Amino acid sequence: MSDTPKPPSHLSVASKAWWRQIVDEFYLEPHHYRQLQAACEAWDRCQQARRAVAKHGPTYLDRFDAPRARPEVAIERDSRLACLRAIRELGLVF
Repeated sequence: MSDTPKPPSHLSVASKAWWRQIVDEFYLEPHHYRQLQAACEAWDRCQQARRAVAKHGPTYLDRFDAPRARPEVAIERDSRLACLRAIRELGLVF
């Protein structure tokens, strides 16, 4: 389909592939493409944060040697929720 938008260039390879799958399998109105982009961006951000947590661990010691959650933990959680909400709002049912 040449009239359907291509995935944004800044998305990860996996998100671009998912974009194409969704566009091929579902009928989307023009405003849905922004929701799809938001879902893909949120998923990419979630994965970036997940990799950081895997590398550095979920906590760090603050200046008082008290354990604190790394900011990436909240970024991962919030991005995952944003992705799932965007998917739900798109009404994607597999």
